[in-house]
Amino acid sequence: MDHKNEESLEEKEINSWKRKLFWSWIISIPLILLMYLPMIFGVMLFEEKITIILTLIFAFPVIFIVGFSTLKSGFRGFLSFYFNMDSLIALGTVVAYLTGIASLIFGFENYSGVSAMIMAIFITGKYIESKARGRAGQEIKKLLELGAKNATVIRNGKEVEIPISEVKIGDIMIIKPGEKIPTDGIVTKGQSSVDESMITGESLPIDKVKGNNVIGATINQEGILYVKATKIGSDTFLAHIIDLVEDAQGSKVPIQKFADKITNIFVPSVLILSILTFIGWMIFGDVNNAFGASIAVLVISCPCALGLATPIALTVGSGMGAKRGILIRKGEAIQTMKEIKIIAFDKTGTITKGKPEVTNIELSKSIKKEKFLKIAGSLEKLSSHPLSKAIVDFSKLKKYSLVKNFKTLLGRGLEGTIQGKKYIIGNKRLMKENKISLKNFVKKIDHLESQGKTVMILTSKKDKKVLGLIAVADSVKEDSIAALKYLHRKGYFTVMITGDNEKTAQAIAKEVGIKKVIANVLPGDKSEAVMRLQSKSNSYVAFVGDGINDAPALKQSNVGIAMGTGTDIAIEAGDIVLTKGSLIGVCQAIELSKATFGKIKQNLFWAFAYNVVAIPLAVGGVLHPVIAEVAMALSSITVIANANLLRRKRI
Repeated sequence: MDHKNEESLEEKEINSWKRKLFWSWIISIPLILLMYLPMIFGVMLFEEKITIILTLIFAFPVIFIVGFSTLKSGFRGFLSFYFNMDSLIALGTVVAYLTGIASLIFGFENYSGVSAMIMAIFITGKYIESKARGRAGQEIKKLLELGAKNATVIRNGKEVEIPISEVKIGDIMIIKPGEKIPTDGIVTKGQSSVDESMITGESLPIDKVKGNNVIGATINQEGILYVKATKIGSDTFLAHIIDLVEDAQGSKVPIQKFADKITNIFVPSVLILSILTFIGWMIFGDVNNAFGASIAVLVISCPCALGLATPIALTVGSGMGAKRGILIRKGEAIQTMKEIKIIAFDKTGTITKGKPEVTNIELSKSIKKEKFLKIAGSLEKLSSHPLSKAIVDFSKLKKYSLVKNFKTLLGRGLEGTIQGKKYIIGNKRLMKENKISLKNFVKKIDHLESQGKTVMILTSKKDKKVLGLIAVADSVKEDSIAALKYLHRKGYFTVMITGDNEKTAQAIAKEVGIKKVIANVLPGDKSEAVMRLQSKSNSYVAFVGDGINDAPALKQSNVGIAMGTGTDIAIEAGDIVLTKGSLIGVCQAIELSKATFGKIKQNLFWAFAYNVVAIPLAVGGVLHPVIAEVAMALSSITVIANANLLRRKRI
C-alpha cells in the first residue's frame, strides 16, 4: 500500500469538503438576506416574483454544482434500491428547490432558498466529519513521520547517503549515535543501545551487539552500528504496523453491519412517512404546510449520525491503541471481546521470556563462584545449545580457559580438560554414567526440578566430586504475574496450553496464578484444545500466543491476541497484535475494547434518539426544514464529540 498516496487522498477529501463549504455559504449568505430581511425587518428588497427567481438562481449552484456528489450518491440509492444517508438529503433538497418553480406557477410557498441552506448545512457537517476522521487518523501520520528519510550505506567501499527508498536488501547501513535506524536489519558490527520505545513502549534502551535484530525508525543511542538491511519498504515492521492500523480503521464490527441494515430499511420507511405526512397535511391542512412538513421529515431523518456512530468510535479507538502498542487488526474483535469469559495462553514467549536464563547457582564448599563460573563458562562456550548460551551469558567472562579434548555428550552434557583437569557438566543421567554421587545435592536438585528448572551439574571427573549446580529456566516475564492478577480480578478464567511437560507447565502456572494447565500438547493440536474449551464451557475464548504453532489456535479462538515480538505468521493470525510483547497489553486491549464498544453504543443511542424525538415534531409541522437540518447536523457533531471523549479514557 502506498501510504503517502493514502495520506494525500485523506487530505484531498478534507480540502474538497472545505472548498464546497466555502462556496455553499458564499452563495447561501445572499439567499439568507433575501429570505429573512423581509421576515425580520420588514424590508422587501425586490417584489415577490423577482425574489423567487433570484432564490432559484442562487440555490441552483449550491444544490446542483456544489452538492452534485451528494445528489449523485443519493439518487444512485434509488436506482439500486440500496439507500444511503445521502438519499434523503438529495430528495429533500431537490423537492424543496422544485417548490420554487411551483410557486411561480401555482403560488405555493417557496422553499428553494431553504434547499440551498439545507445543502450548505449538510456540507458543513460532512466537512466536520472529514476533519474528525482526519484527526482520528493522525496516529497513522505520526507513524509515517517516524521513519528515517535517508540512509548512509557502504557502496563500492565508500560511505554514501541515499534516500531511504533506494536502500536494497543486503545493503550495509552505518548508523551513528542519535540517528534513526533506516530500515529493519541485523547488526553485523559494533555495539550500542537502541531506543525502541516507539515499538515496544519500553522506556529503557535495548543493548544491541553483532547478530541482534534492529527495527527501522528506532533510534541508535551511543555507539556506531553497522546493520545489514533485511527488510525494506512495505515489508518493514513499521509499514506492517501502519497496515494493521489502517485495516482496523476500515473494518466493521457486527453492530455496524446491523446499523447499515437498519439504514437500508429506515430510508425507504422515511420516504413513505414523508409521503403520508404530505397527504395528511393536504387533507387536514394546506399545501404549503404539506410541503414544509414533508421536506422537514426527509431532512431530519437523514441518518448521518447513525452511519458515523461506529466508524468514528472505531477510528479513534484503534488510533489510541496504536499509540499504546495495541493494534486492532479486525474491528469485530472490539465487540467480541466483551463476550470473552476464558483467556488461554501459550507459555513460551508469551508468559515467559522465551529464552533460558540462569536462575540459581548452588556451590560445594570446595570452590569459589568465580572459578566455578570460569570452568562452566569455558566448557559451555564451545557448545551451541540454548542452555549453554544462557550459562555463557550469565558467566560474563572476558577471558575463557583453554579447553582440550572437548566432547559433546548428546542429550547428557559436555566434557573437557582445563589445565590438565578433566571436567564434566550435564544432567543426572551423565552423573550416573560416571558413578558420581549426588547425595549432598539430591534435595536441592529435586527442589529446583519441581520448579520446572533444568539442572546442570559440574563435577571433577577424576575426583568424582560435585563442584556445584546451575539451574536454568525460561523465566516468567516481569509483568506476567501482575497481568494475570488483573484478569482474575476482572473474573476471567485463565488456561495455559503448552507443548512443554506437565511439571514445568504446572510450575510456571503456579508462579503466575493460572487456574488450569493443558500440557504436552502437540504443535498441531493447540487449536483443538481451544475448540474443546469453547464447546465444554459454551463460552467465548481468547487465545494469546506468539509462535508459528500458535497460529491455528489464534484463528480458532473467538479473539486471537498475537504478541508482536513473535512470528509473522502468528501476527497475521491475530485479531489484536501487542507490539510490546507484554501481557499487560492483554489487560489494556480488554479495557480499550470495552471503552470503544461503549462509545459505539452511546453513539448509536444518540443517533436514534435525535430521530425518535425529531421525526414526530417534523410530521406535526413544528420543525421548519432549516431547523430540521440544523438538528440533523447537530446529531452528527454530537456523535463526533462523544467519540473523541474516548481519548480521555485511561487505558
